[in-house]
Amino acid sequence: MDSLPISIRGGTIALSEHFGSSAPEDQGECMTEFATKISEVGPVRSVRVGDLRIAGSPRSAGESLEHIRMLADVGADLPPIIVHRPSMRVVDGVHRLRAALLRGRTEIDVQFFEGDDNDAFVLAVHANVAHGMPLSLADRKAAAGRIVASHPHWSDRMIATAAGLSAATVARIRLNRAEQNGEPDPPSRIGHDGKVRPINAPERRRLARSLLLAEPSLSLREVARRVGISPETARSVRGRLRGGEPDRPVPVEPRPDLAAVIKNLRNDPALRFSESGRELLRLLDAHTVTPERWAVIANNVPPYCRDAVARMAIECARAWHGFAQQLERTATSEAS
Repeated sequence: MDSLPISIRGGTIALSEHFGSSAPEDQGECMTEFATKISEVGPVRSVRVGDLRIAGSPRSAGESLEHIRMLADVGADLPPIIVHRPSMRVVDGVHRLRAALLRGRTEIDVQFFEGDDNDAFVLAVHANVAHGMPLSLADRKAAAGRIVASHPHWSDRMIATAAGLSAATVARIRLNRAEQNGEPDPPSRIGHDGKVRPINAPERRRLARSLLLAEPSLSLREVARRVGISPETARSVRGRLRGGEPDRPVPVEPRPDLAAVIKNLRNDPALRFSESGRELLRLLDAHTVTPERWAVIANNVPPYCRDAVARMAIECARAWHGFAQQLERTATSEAS
């Protein structure tokens, strides 16, 4: 799973300013801070458990006593919890906090989050999607609806990353909210790369094309400013216009960061400390191969083995597909 843009300041966690709930002023501005995984943040601090609050969880079913007992029985140290510093509310790690209390601990390691309540909720949702006891499909959809309301300038894909859903599901949630509440859609949205793009991109490109035909001497920056697109998009439109090509940009679907996904899963205590979980991690790790590496492997398969290897690959693909369908059916039944 992709990670949200998180920055470290003095041992605390903060969502990148470019991804806050308000739209950035400069539509050409890109994210300048590194995207950092929650598991990679810096020093932890010890806090008295009595100073912490539990409230506002995205988990509608509440805490799982079985999961708390499982964590309490784990001999190894558990990861630090994340706490919203202004309110001292636990953002991620309620089960770990309950497990510490069950062990009789009076202090627990925490990492502080600096930000408002809306950003704290986003972090809570994303953390419970990336590791730990996962949120149900219904909880993730409800969380996405709340994030759409609090961060309307975020793209569907950005919200999908936070809530563990597909971008298409988020788009339907956004549309339903607009139809029910009459909420206006912002003219542009910020994407996972930190860039702001107009929502109706084809129409903006058409306007840029018309403007360049009418005033061919205009600079790319001026075209971008008038139409509300990036200079790079204006350059693309001008290039196609000069080449006599129709302006039909082909959207590129970004590939998920498989290394980041498997790293987040390895940090999940429910997987790390169970036999079936460790087996799943080993299988996923073995199959986390880039297309480039697959190409190298394929080119080095001996000719007399290719048919047998191809048949085995097809069977493995079918097995993984069936496994994925089983997980989806389970998630759907839990949400119903």
